[in-house]
Amino acid sequence: MVAKDHPERRREAFFGRLKGPKLRQHQADLIARTLPALRLDLSRPAPLHPAALFAAPVERTRLEIGFGGGEHLLHRSRADPACGFIGVEPFVNGMAKLLSALEDAPRDNLRLFDDDATLLLDWLPEGSIDAVDLNYPDPWPKRRHFKRRFVNARNLDRLARVLKPGGLFRFASDIDTYVDWTLRHLGDHPAFAWTAERPADWHQPFEGWPGTRYEAKAFREGRTPAYLTFRRIEG
Repeated sequence: MVAKDHPERRREAFFGRLKGPKLRQHQADLIARTLPALRLDLSRPAPLHPAALFAAPVERTRLEIGFGGGEHLLHRSRADPACGFIGVEPFVNGMAKLLSALEDAPRDNLRLFDDDATLLLDWLPEGSIDAVDLNYPDPWPKRRHFKRRFVNARNLDRLARVLKPGGLFRFASDIDTYVDWTLRHLGDHPAFAWTAERPADWHQPFEGWPGTRYEAKAFREGRTPAYLTFRRIEG
């Protein structure tokens, strides 16, 4: 696998800006002092079994790509202590918000990565992840930017490689064009099957879904979110 700092490996730019407003001093201190203990080091070989990445004993491993402020990730990691969670967020302010929340409620079943998720996907062992969440990703609505959408054939190959047979890829969005785009791309990929059995399934939030601030904004602005679940086909 290509390590994070490999000279031939660059970010693939599926995300926008890396920084927002200047961090408060305490937030900056958390990035400098707390994040290194939780950050995955891709310069080292990946463990054969991802459970070795966590301080607590875990039975499963779940990856969230682009966790924003971390509301969903914090809820899931608290509700399911037997699962190890890896959260990816390159936006510094979002990472600082999550680290602030962890001060009062630390997690032994949580690891973090603050760079391009494709670097992590290329590092992880084959068939090592039980579930991947992609909630409200940047829709890149302009046609000339569609190539920057995270859901594409190459990244679906990456997800198919790291997901265990029967593992789940969950996608949530309130942007109709991105939902259609995702259904089309996943429908064309031989490694995934859409699990919906009736029309209401994809408007029903995932089990245990806590809601997110992006979802709340969608409702305020009159958009209806979609919740898509795809299963990694065995074989």
